[in-house]
Amino acid sequence: MLDKIIHFSIKNKFVVGLFTLALVLWGIWALSRLPIDALPDITNNQVQVITSSPTLAAQEVEKFITYPIEQAVKPIPKTVELRSISRFGLSVVTVVFEEDVDIYWARTQISERLKEAEDNIPLGFGTPEMAPISTGLGEIYQYVVFPKPGFEDKYNAMNLRTIQDWIIKPQLIGIKGVAEVNTLGGLLKQYEIAVQPDKLRSMNTTMPEILEALENNNENTGGAYIDKKPNAYFIRGIGMVNSIEDVQKIVVKNQSGIPILVRDVATVQFGSSIRYGATTKDGKGEAVSGMVMMLKGANSAEVVGLVKEKMEQIRKSLPEGVDVEPFLDRTKLVNNAISTVQTNLLEGALMVIFILILLLGNLRAGLVVASVIPLSLLFAVSLMQFFEVSGNLMSLGAIDFGLIVDGAVIIVEAIVHRLQVGEKGRLTAAQMDIEVYQASAKIRGSAAFGEIIILIVYLPILALVGIEGKMFKPMAQTVSFAILGAFILSLTYIPMMSALFLSKKTGHEPNISDRIIAFCYRIYHPILEGAFQMKGLVVSIAIAFFAVSLLVFAKLGGEFIPTLEEGDIATHIIIPPGSSLAQEIETTTKAEQILKEKFPEVIEVVSKIGSAEVPTDPMPMEVADAMVILRDKSEWS
Repeated sequence: MLDKIIHFSIKNKFVVGLFTLALVLWGIWALSRLPIDALPDITNNQVQVITSSPTLAAQEVEKFITYPIEQAVKPIPKTVELRSISRFGLSVVTVVFEEDVDIYWARTQISERLKEAEDNIPLGFGTPEMAPISTGLGEIYQYVVFPKPGFEDKYNAMNLRTIQDWIIKPQLIGIKGVAEVNTLGGLLKQYEIAVQPDKLRSMNTTMPEILEALENNNENTGGAYIDKKPNAYFIRGIGMVNSIEDVQKIVVKNQSGIPILVRDVATVQFGSSIRYGATTKDGKGEAVSGMVMMLKGANSAEVVGLVKEKMEQIRKSLPEGVDVEPFLDRTKLVNNAISTVQTNLLEGALMVIFILILLLGNLRAGLVVASVIPLSLLFAVSLMQFFEVSGNLMSLGAIDFGLIVDGAVIIVEAIVHRLQVGEKGRLTAAQMDIEVYQASAKIRGSAAFGEIIILIVYLPILALVGIEGKMFKPMAQTVSFAILGAFILSLTYIPMMSALFLSKKTGHEPNISDRIIAFCYRIYHPILEGAFQMKGLVVSIAIAFFAVSLLVFAKLGGEFIPTLEEGDIATHIIIPPGSSLAQEIETTTKAEQILKEKFPEVIEVVSKIGSAEVPTDPMPMEVADAMVILRDKSEWS
């Protein structure tokens, strides 16, 4: 079968050339659409159910909210794990599903079960909601909203939060690939009615009466329309409150013909909702941060690019004196990882090409073999895009060009050798085809056997499951794709190119590769002869080295993933449990001031305290994530 493929490729050079061109075009198209990230996303297949209930303590949250939700979702099929966190005013239940479960099917099942859970949760204790369809690596772009110098007094934490909620967030939500824009920090603006008990008693009014009056006097009503040809007049009753004055004028009840208004028994003012987190920046006090959460399975590089384009437009719509800037951008990490991959691939390719040309002693033969490298890489990228394998440090960084060109080297070397051992002369095209076919067919079995052995080595990695599988499977898949591509090319492209471009002159002329091989042979031959004469000693040395390697390996230690030097520092600022949010804000502000004053390498420091509006990472109020953004090392003093 392999011989027939080789024979067809040599006889139908134009057809093979067309297929090669198609491979190049397909590979370039796939490369432009290949999902790019720093590392594989190892987050398991999960759905989070979040319930906020500001009036309940932790034990009450567990009893009245978390437990009913857990009991409701337990019967859902294909669940692997169920875990929960109950904090003051917050419940987070995480349901982990099997990896092959469609996330939208899982969320549908959760949604159906939550109806049952809501019946068991006391009225007014909160409504369970599902977290956005994102993952642990979904926070691809984080920014901070802050007042410019000189405008600190004009824009307080409430103003900044309003700008984030009504100007920035609505524009980011509609971007392709964005699942949610999460907010942390600031004060959520609310209308507050502070009832004065003494006035309430003097007016013979109760709290339920005030609540009922507010509910009944804050709505618009419709009355169909009046047809007055040629126009139609729509009837509407406008009752929605639009200002503090509107709330103050709401009638609670009539007493002895005298209306009692809300302002007669209460003070109406602007206030803020209960919050469980905050953001500080550069030791200058509070700011507001936003986190763009990527939709699960989306291309992070593409989504970040769209977000950055939108941010440039948003800046133009901000009020004077307010600015927004990113402090964590996935692009930086991705670029660092991909830059490392590009450097390794380029250096590896150049090294392989140099060695091939040097040792084959034939420039054309070396270039023919070297051309397999980009072609097999394009083949691998095409299959990666087809099977939705992202390009990252683990997948692309695992490609070994030495393994890729192994089969091509064997075939081209056999062809060159066959041409060199013949009598000096010049072959015709037909004779060249015959020589290439006979050399390729004779050695193809050995080359295929070697490539199959390499593929077998990666089979155990493909069998990994869970986090290990998500981390290392892309590496095994990418290498397998590249080797498979090299195997196909060595059967088709290499024989065709050899018959077409290799010199048709036969016979051998001494060159530099002969001198290199002769030099290596002079060193290696006596060593080999000595090894045959001292078999016991050689085996003993090998066993000793093996034992030493086992000892060193046992003490070597290890890392689950490669260490990436992103260039910034993430640290925690933790104060004693039970401390207030205000105390943590004061602590982080002082820490930021110290970092900015004592370390000129620091560009900015942003501290995220507690839990965000969508608490996918429910941290307590006494814990802060401090993001220390550093200058490039070349600028360090």
